Amino acid sequence: MTSTTEAGAGGEISGDQVPRRLSILGATGSIGLNVLDLVAAEPDRFEVEALTAGRNARELAALAVRFSARIAVVADPSAYAELRDRLAGTGIETAAGAEAVAAAAARPSDILVSAIVGFAGLAPSLAALGATRILALANKETLVSAGPLFLATAQRAGTRILPVDSEHNAIFQVFETDNARNVSEVIITASGGPFLRTPKEQLATVTRDMALRHPKWSMGPKITIDSATLMNKGLELIEAYRLYPVSVDQLSVLVHPQSVVHGLVRYKDGSLLAELGVPDMRTPIGYCLAWPKRRPTTVKPLDLAMVGTLTFEAPDRDRFPCLPLAEAAMRRGEGAPCVLNAANEVAVEAFLADRIGFLDVARVVEATLDRIDGEGGLSEPASLPGAIELDGWARKIASACL
Repeated sequence: MTSTTEAGAGGEISGDQVPRRLSILGATGSIGLNVLDLVAAEPDRFEVEALTAGRNARELAALAVRFSARIAVVADPSAYAELRDRLAGTGIETAAGAEAVAAAAARPSDILVSAIVGFAGLAPSLAALGATRILALANKETLVSAGPLFLATAQRAGTRILPVDSEHNAIFQVFETDNARNVSEVIITASGGPFLRTPKEQLATVTRDMALRHPKWSMGPKITIDSATLMNKGLELIEAYRLYPVSVDQLSVLVHPQSVVHGLVRYKDGSLLAELGVPDMRTPIGYCLAWPKRRPTTVKPLDLAMVGTLTFEAPDRDRFPCLPLAEAAMRRGEGAPCVLNAANEVAVEAFLADRIGFLDVARVVEATLDRIDGEGGLSEPASLPGAIELDGWARKIASACL
């Protein structure tokens, strides 16, 4: 395992360096828009190099003009004509397709924010290594599907990896690398999602709209559904296992409905260190953009007196079987996390399309893991083509299990 503080030691930049050249993969998503909100608050501190989006050409073009990006890229080639037409005469370069997104990621930058949702973020994140000095990673699927490959490549390339997820960013802030041997536990918090108190028998009737009503966070549909099933916590456990020099047995999940404490690290001397803040992604994003120093952000300060009470409880693994499935995949290791992620993406997409029920998400994931494990297919991907092949196989099996 390679910790974030070790990966890419050559990627350090001065906290006073201004402006910083910035690229954003997934600029029109919730993370990308929060990044640009912070950039707008301090425009002299950043120069935008590249912005990419999936297919939202209209919003991407508007953002590219507003922030004077050098290039704008849509992953969906069918959206290219609109992007090209909207940016005609601006001097902003345009391109389309998966290879163009990877090429945009490979343009030199000081900071690249990787916020593409799902396995699709792996290839461009890999392409950015060596081209960017700091990669602020908001795409957990990269570490879940091909963590050892990604981190080893980052180490060789000299790119520093900083976690953007609120939980891992919190842990990064309180994990003392020099005292790693004295860490006894790393705790990831979970809000519990919209169904924290829903009886198990009622979960079978959960609808798409019900699952998309997260009580604390405003996120894209895929991660919101993952939060509702608690798969998101499972993926984050795997992510933490990749990022920090800890064993599987040192990782745990704690349900914390107020979403004020984002992550905790327990030390053998009895200390329990935590990062607290309002549930606002601009806090961890701002930390990454300013690292290794800190800068003011537009986030309102946390008022503990107003919050009043902080509560914690153990997750219910019986009502939320996606969490133990992810824990088992983490323990199994090798290619199991990649298969878990691929099957989950297929199942979540089917649920969002009203093709399967809420409880079917876990059923599809479990069936896919069992099938591929039975065929001896859970070996660790050693390359990007290997990860793509395993991901594609898992998606094919998962689709047959819907």
